[in-house]
Amino acid sequence: MLRLEHVSYDAEDKIEILKDIDLEITDRFVAITGPNGGGKSTLARLIAGIIRPTQGRILLDGEDITDLTVTERARRGVSYAFQQPVRFKGLRVRDLLKLAAGKDTTLNDACAYLSEVGLCARDYIDRELNASLSGGEMKRIEIATILARNTRLSVFDEPEAGIDLWSFQNLIHVFEKMSRESGGSILIISHQERILSIAERIIVLSGGRVEKQGTREEILPGLLKDTCSVLQEKMKGGAE
Repeated sequence: MLRLEHVSYDAEDKIEILKDIDLEITDRFVAITGPNGGGKSTLARLIAGIIRPTQGRILLDGEDITDLTVTERARRGVSYAFQQPVRFKGLRVRDLLKLAAGKDTTLNDACAYLSEVGLCARDYIDRELNASLSGGEMKRIEIATILARNTRLSVFDEPEAGIDLWSFQNLIHVFEKMSRESGGSILIISHQERILSIAERIIVLSGGRVEKQGTREEILPGLLKDTCSVLQEKMKGGAE
């Protein structure tokens, strides 16, 4: 269980990005959504330990992890997938999967992780993690590393960013399977209706505050209605 107690975050210029966030996340699959600039990615980085809150506490299964580093949180089972995955020149895909698993990983194991995310292991296992890989390929490889880790909490920051439609559809299947079979929880920052529609719980973040939260049945219809209203207003404005 992840709990955020009265968490706030101020940027270096003293602008308040997050304002008194109080959340308890117990569901297996949670999506955080909301308008751009609402603080979603900042919240994800706080949970991962990339930045520290200005005030408040973050607890994982009752343990206060507020002051723990990214590495210390990773050891406790927190994974974080960036919007733009990091490239490691000179490191091969098989090496990254072995590092992620934290143990000796057989070739068959590595191939299984790659197959889960729709990549042909024979074509990728010895590829170097450099500019020769597309954004979609890097995204899927990064998710394969999270599968290899099998962590308590996996945080994905807009996993749909910069990937093609085929890759996106494949990722949806991966998230659905992770939700069913993983022993941990998944937290995804996303605007995509397809992702929101498979989440157990949706949290709407706007203006640095939790605007509303609930099951997808409670929250998603209102979000779709709001989106349609915005589009209609834009179309009306264009016609005028």
